[in-house]
Amino acid sequence: MEGADEFTKYRSPLVSRYASKEMSYNFSDKKKFTTWRKLWIILAKAEKALGLPITDAQIQEMESHAEDIDFAMAAEEERKLRHDVMAHVHTFAHYCPTAAPIIHLGATSCYVGDNTDLIMLRDGFDILLPKLARVIDRLANFAEKYADLPTLGFTHYQPAQLTTVGKRACLWLQDLAMDMRNLQRARDDLRFRGVKGTTGTQASFLQLFQGDHDKVEDLDRMVTDMAGFKKAYVVTGQTYSRKVDIDSLSSLASLGATVHKICTDIRLLANLKEIEEPFEKEQIGSSAMPYKRNPMRAERCCSLARHLVALMADPLQTASVQWLERTLDDSANRRISLPESFLTADIVLSTLQNITEGLVVYPNVIERHIRHELPFMATENIIMAMVKAGGNRQDCHEKIRVLSQEAAAVVKQEGGDNDLLARVQRDPYFIPILGQLDALLDPKTFIGRAPQQVARFLSEEIRPLLEPYKSKMDVKIELEL
Repeated sequence: MEGADEFTKYRSPLVSRYASKEMSYNFSDKKKFTTWRKLWIILAKAEKALGLPITDAQIQEMESHAEDIDFAMAAEEERKLRHDVMAHVHTFAHYCPTAAPIIHLGATSCYVGDNTDLIMLRDGFDILLPKLARVIDRLANFAEKYADLPTLGFTHYQPAQLTTVGKRACLWLQDLAMDMRNLQRARDDLRFRGVKGTTGTQASFLQLFQGDHDKVEDLDRMVTDMAGFKKAYVVTGQTYSRKVDIDSLSSLASLGATVHKICTDIRLLANLKEIEEPFEKEQIGSSAMPYKRNPMRAERCCSLARHLVALMADPLQTASVQWLERTLDDSANRRISLPESFLTADIVLSTLQNITEGLVVYPNVIERHIRHELPFMATENIIMAMVKAGGNRQDCHEKIRVLSQEAAAVVKQEGGDNDLLARVQRDPYFIPILGQLDALLDPKTFIGRAPQQVARFLSEEIRPLLEPYKSKMDVKIELEL
């Protein structure tokens, strides 16, 4: 019955359906409350080292119960006390009777609450960064492979001058590289709240150490170091500044915008049948139309990326309405917005890695689309060739204009193929350059420096960015759903 009971309650699909185990655990109650206990142990160790009357036995007792949390007791305590931190202080104290008098000594709720959030944010970034690196690596390999494959460029979603499949992928890569630097900066900028007391003045700790300011400074430094942070915020209110959440989630929202753009491009190209995302052998595209191969992974990325972008509004508004040293109207919102942002980013990166590991390119379709549009694009080359052969530029321009309009009418009004090239070949005026037409219409003469740009971009900007993650590149993503 207990297993069936979970289906009678709402479950966030971010966890139940999509997110990785490591990111789900990072924001789990188990991680949160064991981190609280570890912070209490760290605090006790530092206080003992600085001379407070705390015994080795008390610390050992706390360490022996760091992981075995009685969640039922904690829930009952919270129902009575209406205070989550004190509920867990009481629960921990119940199993550590010797240490009970010194658990949470001198601290306020934000000592465990805010510091744990900062640890979760840091660890969340540490989960995301290798995943983003793998997406960049897969796309870089794709860009290198197709660096010189000509394809129609599009502006206003209308055919434009040619680019290459690899160069287009580099546009995606450039945005992802910016996201990589943004995530790394947001992660590295995180500091520890440390031990600051109820309004950030450290008054309780100054009292504990009988007015010894140096010991309070040492305590803050020791706790910060034991928690794995290089620095603590020098000043805080009761909480660390909620602008830290803005910085963290803005980097994720920006990543969401990038992923949405990439996956929208893939969906548009899938419609043209030029590129497709992976499609499983037994996958069903439509319940009604069995021939369909819908880009469902890219659509999922777009759907979740919109949610990731929308979550950015929460920390912006939360930071703006924090009164003076702190108000509690941040708490319930942050319980949702912080985990959901990281869970959503985790899902879109895993899905995008799966897409980029199996992107399928159809060169023949791409070539057919080029051939359909290229005669119009080649008109300037034809004019220049005629001038070199002794023709008059204005006369040639008029000839090409008339023939182009006739060919366009065939395409638009009759639904026929672009026959501009055939019209040029039939017109005696162009006899001097008929032997050059194949060369003039070679798609590779229309791609400019795209292949060289790809090679330089990958070499100078992408490969060095991935160097720190080389040992984590072999993980492949198989989507369960």
